[in-house]
Amino acid sequence: MVDVNKAIRLAVDTGDVKLGSRDAVKAALNGEAKLIILAENCPPSTKSDIEGHATMSKVPFYSFKGTSVELGSLCGKPFPVSAMSVFDGGNSSILELGETEKK
Repeated sequence: MVDVNKAIRLAVDTGDVKLGSRDAVKAALNGEAKLIILAENCPPSTKSDIEGHATMSKVPFYSFKGTSVELGSLCGKPFPVSAMSVFDGGNSSILELGETEKK
C-alpha cells in the first residue's frame, strides 16, 4: 500500500511535477503526464475538464482525499494546489496510485 502523503512529498522533492489546474488541463489534453492528482475541492468544471481529457489521453488520475490547502501544504507550498501533474515520480512510488485507481 502506498503512503499517499509521503509519495506526493517525495515526488515533489525528487521528481518532475507541475502544480496547478491550468498545467494539469494541458498535461491531460496532451497526454504528457504519467499521473494527475486532484484535490477533493477542485472546482467541478475544472475537475470534469481534467478527468475528461485524461480519460481520452489515457492518463491516470487520482482523487486526493483532502482539500487544495492540504495538498498545497503537502507539496511544501504556502498556497492551495487543486491539481498537480506528475511527469516523473522521482524516488517516490506515486505512479502506483494511478494503477490502483484503474482497478
